[in-house]
Amino acid sequence: MEFTDVLFNRRSIRSFSDKPVDEKLLNDILTAAIESPSSSNTQPYKMAVATGATNKALGKALLDKYYTANKINSMPLPMKVVSAVTSGALPDGDFKPILGKYPGEFQERRVKTGHGLYEVLGIERHDRESRDEQMARNFTFFNAPVAIFFFIHPGMTHTALIDLGIFMQSLMLIATDKGLGTCAQGALGMWKSPIKKHFSLPKEYKLVCGMALGYPDDHKVNDYRPPKVSLDDLLITAKN
Repeated sequence: MEFTDVLFNRRSIRSFSDKPVDEKLLNDILTAAIESPSSSNTQPYKMAVATGATNKALGKALLDKYYTANKINSMPLPMKVVSAVTSGALPDGDFKPILGKYPGEFQERRVKTGHGLYEVLGIERHDRESRDEQMARNFTFFNAPVAIFFFIHPGMTHTALIDLGIFMQSLMLIATDKGLGTCAQGALGMWKSPIKKHFSLPKEYKLVCGMALGYPDDHKVNDYRPPKVSLDDLLITAKN
């Protein structure tokens, strides 16, 4: 595809077919993404790629964590505190997720995106159970045969996050060009312990997030593309 076609065709895929991704194709995509720019070419990131049995085992472990945490969240406060400590379901990722509302206008954009997604899926606003089930699908990577977990070196401070974002964008665009789909997932940064059971993680690197990768199926959710803000919304006005 032409580059602009790739850019406009990329979207978050939330339903994948069970068609496996050829190992050579996957390696080609990841290798091409390495050409991404980074601060002084430091490339302060690493990734753990889960396929096959590892993918399934990790999905099950993360899903169990989610269901346990969700159950605890509905308990009375005293029981919630005890269960959270003893269950092993407390998030043990390296970066704290944003809980509750986002600040200011970002919460408005978040809510609009969520409402649009649930509308496509036919989930009513009051249907908490269906919303929870949709959230749960994050932890089995929306059935994607490839799950990628991303880590940064904290010694590079904020530049590591910038560089990782550039790398992830390159990866997503290359995958789109090859006919695959992706979904960047902040939720996959919530629990690190299941990943540690399957990968020899370098101690100094911190888990940031994950990504599902595979072939999109024909589910209507994959047609959802939330509107972007306008250029005027992003431009800062110059002083006279």
